[in-house]
Amino acid sequence: MHLRTCKALVGASVLLFLGATGCTDLTVEPKSTVTEANVFNDVASYRAFIARVYSGLAISGQQGPNGRPDLDPSFDEGFSQYVRLYWSAQELTSDEAVIAWNDIGLPELNTQTWSSQNGFVAELYYRIFFQIGMANEFLRQTTDEKLASRGQTSAAIKAEVATYRAEARFLRALSYWHAMDFFGSTPLVTDADALGATPPQQATRQQIYDYVVSELTAIQGDLPADGQANYGRATRSAANMLLANVYLNAKVYTGTAHYTEALNSASAVIAAQYSLDPSYRHLFLADNNTSPEIIFAVPQDGLKTQTWGGVTFLIHASCGGSMNNALYGIDGCWWGLRLKQQAYNLFGPGDSRAASFYTTGQSVNVTDISNFNTGIAAPKFQNVTSTGAAGSHPTFADTDFPMFRLADAYLIYAEAVLRGGGGNAGQALTYVNALRQRAFGNTSGNINAGQLTLDFILAERGRELLWEGHRRTDLVRFGLFTGGTYLWAWKGGVQAGTATDAHLDLYPLPANELIANPNLHQNPGY
Repeated sequence: MHLRTCKALVGASVLLFLGATGCTDLTVEPKSTVTEANVFNDVASYRAFIARVYSGLAISGQQGPNGRPDLDPSFDEGFSQYVRLYWSAQELTSDEAVIAWNDIGLPELNTQTWSSQNGFVAELYYRIFFQIGMANEFLRQTTDEKLASRGQTSAAIKAEVATYRAEARFLRALSYWHAMDFFGSTPLVTDADALGATPPQQATRQQIYDYVVSELTAIQGDLPADGQANYGRATRSAANMLLANVYLNAKVYTGTAHYTEALNSASAVIAAQYSLDPSYRHLFLADNNTSPEIIFAVPQDGLKTQTWGGVTFLIHASCGGSMNNALYGIDGCWWGLRLKQQAYNLFGPGDSRAASFYTTGQSVNVTDISNFNTGIAAPKFQNVTSTGAAGSHPTFADTDFPMFRLADAYLIYAEAVLRGGGGNAGQALTYVNALRQRAFGNTSGNINAGQLTLDFILAERGRELLWEGHRRTDLVRFGLFTGGTYLWAWKGGVQAGTATDAHLDLYPLPANELIANPNLHQNPGY
């Protein structure tokens, strides 16, 4: 929370150039009541604009928590927030989470039965490309030529704007990673593409992969340095964490493995100044902005970034049954999210990472998706601080969403070693046991070299990174997201789980998008 750059959100709100659109033609002239001439006459405008690009991950419109939405107002604005869409696509579709609600698109996510008409999937696509569009527009407006034309030529201004441009490129690369991961082949539009041109062509997954890697490599030296002063911003370690994730999944994206590169990027993060938080619980509380472990977060502030998505959604929706909402720093429960039993059963005795689970009145097995009392509640995220104080607002969370943290770098290193990416097997074991020593409070949970297998890594990622937005991607990488090798509750729409078709490893492009852009082709199987 309390991202310094995002304090300028009010000043940046007029810069939401793309308006509420229904398609992702990123070469259409942006619509706005302001012009370059009046909005960029103050150098503070650039700071405000990059703040608005960052805030695209945190809020859903120009007037939080609802009103003047970024996207199609016919879709519930709270559902359309970036983290909420991203999290739902990663977790509800996997072996980790289930939601009780019957809102449009959600039942199909719970059961891997979605189609190209799924509203949630479509909104995810639009949100990703809305974010890309904002980053592109920032970059168009901050070239040396643009700065010179406005008389902003001092070395200090140019250096400040150069840093912001690197951050915008990171944010664009992050969203292109999500586009590539979720949808495969999509348009690839940059600030170099002229406005008002023809609808964009569809790039291959390989082309998007190459672009993301090249962008992240190119901006390394221009990004802010690591450190608490730049918390919430795209630092050099944030770029390395994004690269590590992209490389780790390269075989899925391109057919060619890049485990050595994943290991090297993770190693660069580990060598930086971050350290494991002594308290696992602190990572998910309202003062987690002080954690030494979080590398890149989506900041939340109950007073300044109000949204019905983000961590506000994760906290409220994880509360229900006989739970006391006040204990979690909120003014009410939404009776939605629970664990599928396969996720709950990953945790053994003594593992403190399960300490937040709520079992009173809850059955382990999800026998009825619509009944909150079936499935263990998992209020991992809470709107209270590490000292027990409530957040600044009883409805909207102060708890930041940790998109990248050091524990993930440890696990990426270990997986890359096991997959033949080089490195040191003893070091990999040390990293994994460091996580388990934190979880168990001692060495009782340590494993030996023979127990460090890929199957163990997948399970350990399920324990350490539970509900942090990684699970679908992990299961796809391990070849277990679809098919019948690994079944979980309600997979394929059957309570005990059933095999699903491999085409579901990718989400469909929205049906309306194919109509709007004749250059696009649907993913196979839809």
